[in-house]
Order: sequence, then C-alpha cells, then structure tokens
Amino acid sequence: MAVVRLVNLEKRWGDVVGVANQSLEINDGEFMVFLGPSGCGKTTTMRMVAGLEMPSAGEIWIGDHNVTHALPKDRDVAMVFQNYGLYPHMTVRDNIAYPLKVRGTARAARAAQAEEVARKVELEQLLDRHPRELSGGQRQRVALARAIVRRPQVFLMDEPLSNLDAKLRSSMRAEIWRLQKELNVTTIYVTHDQIEAMTLAHRVAVMNKGVIQQLGTPEEVYNRPSNLFVAGFMGSPPMNLLPARLTDSVIDIAGKKLTGLANGSHGDVVVGVRPEDVALSSPEMGLLTGQVYMFELTGEAVLITADVQGQKVCVRCERSLRCEIGATVGLTFQREHLHVFDAQTGARLQPD
Repeated sequence: MAVVRLVNLEKRWGDVVGVANQSLEINDGEFMVFLGPSGCGKTTTMRMVAGLEMPSAGEIWIGDHNVTHALPKDRDVAMVFQNYGLYPHMTVRDNIAYPLKVRGTARAARAAQAEEVARKVELEQLLDRHPRELSGGQRQRVALARAIVRRPQVFLMDEPLSNLDAKLRSSMRAEIWRLQKELNVTTIYVTHDQIEAMTLAHRVAVMNKGVIQQLGTPEEVYNRPSNLFVAGFMGSPPMNLLPARLTDSVIDIAGKKLTGLANGSHGDVVVGVRPEDVALSSPEMGLLTGQVYMFELTGEAVLITADVQGQKVCVRCERSLRCEIGATVGLTFQREHLHVFDAQTGARLQPD
C-alpha cells in the first residue's frame, strides 16, 4: 500500500493537451475514481502512473519513490484492463499465477497462492479451464485475481466492467468494492460510468479536457457541483439547467423572481435543479408552469419532461403517476435544492 502523488503532471502531443498541469494526492488505501467523458485525460493519467506513457512535465510519486521515469515493472503496480488481457493458451490457474512465475516464485508457492486468490473471487471450481471456456464476468474475475496475486502497492483499473452486460456490471461492482475493502490497497479506477463512480469511490476526480474539474466524495460532487460541466455530467437523467438573469441579488427565471440564491449582479446565470428535486403540482400552485412534452416509464420511476417556455425540465415521479402529453402542469422545488452558475464562466455562485 502507498500514497500516490501527482505533481504538476502534464501530457502533451505537440499542441494537443492530454493532461494539463494536474496535482493530486491519493491516500494510502483510498479508492480514487477518475470520471469523465471520452478524451478527458483520465486514461492518459492512469497510463502515466503505470509507466505506459511518459509525462511531458511533472512528477509521479508512489510512496517515498519518485517513479516518473521508472520502468512499469519497477513501480509495483498491477493493472486490470478493459479487454481482460488473458493468455488464451493458459488455464485459469496459470493465468493467475503468471506474475508470480515471472518473479521466480517456486511452483508449489505459485499454485498455493493462485488457489487462495481464486477463492477470494469465487473461481476455485474453474482453475483448470481456459479463457475461451469462461463467461465475460468470469474472465474479468481472472484478470482481477491475476492483479491481486501480485500484492502490489497500487491497483490500476481501466474501465474493467465496460464489456459486461448490466446485470454482470452490478455484481462485479460489488465484488470489486468488497475486494478493495478487504485488501485495503490504494486503487485508481477509470470510468465514464457515473454509477460506478458513485458506488465505488472514496473520492471522485471529475475530469474534462485534461483538467480535474472537481475533486470530492461522491456525495459532495453530486450534491454541490463546482461548475456547469460537473452539474451537467453527473446524474442520470442529468441536472435540469435553466437560463436566468441575476440582478441586484434577484434571479429572474421564466418570469418568476427568486431571492436568496446568489448575491450581486452577474447578469446571465444558469439555475440547476435535479429531476428528483422537482415535484409536479397543479398549474396554479407551481413556481413554474409548462406542458407535458414526454412521458417515460423506467420501471422504478416515471420521468416526465415538461416544456417551460421552450426549456425542457425533467421530473422524476412515482412510477404509478400518469400524465397526458400536452397537459399543463406546475413545477415546484425547494430553494435549498437549487444551484446557480455563472453562464459565461460556468463557475458556481453562492450567497456571501
């Protein structure tokens, strides 16, 4: 186990910036998730920690060692890839034990350790099979076991569940969470899946265009996004973002005046509210009114999209609710659930 420190880390290819001067400290035993859309720099950052990419500037520390220019084999990290990376001609037992073989561990010790780790991921009945005889979830378990058997200082996981179907992803998330908690190994996990980030992470680093937009616990990032990008990226369905005007500490949103949300006269702002924080009401009781534009039954809830003066507002409702398309409805919400952002900079605004 070890602390991982990134100090002014950069990665550039000519004029193209992959990672832009980022500094971050990942605590010993922490489960850190890099979250963001494709091309945001999350995988590039992980590959630099692994030694598969050399940084253009900055330093990488694992524990007390500056590993910026160290070879991957000298960093004491284990990586789990999206495509599993198993050796097709080897059995499950040999795949798991291969890192120990490379280290020169005796055959008997390799076999014992492989069987011990296989039990942790519930593969003990499959040790004599080959990868082609396994399901996707079982192959991913083998890849996890191969990483665990090394007992590294740091686990690196690059979208390890993206090739699995929804049901398997759910069970494997629970397995990864349990194993990390049991092993207490510092873990860096890359994903674009918000559910994985929310359920697995101690802290989340939300990235965009090579920059960490916000760093915090899943609750902090979800409940108090630092800017418009984080507000729009986190959540499924995403946060409703409505254009408004701030003048003398009064926000005008669709003709309605609200006070106490932000101070000053910033001009154009954006008011955000999550679908679960909006409620339907009769038109005369609503803070805003609109017409039902779309009705979606997701199983556990109903999503109703209302058109409010050309702006679409999504509301998460009880699954028993039914609405007619075109019906006029009121929309209500509590002030404490509203978020205000500067329309130009995207930065969060709050009362002084």
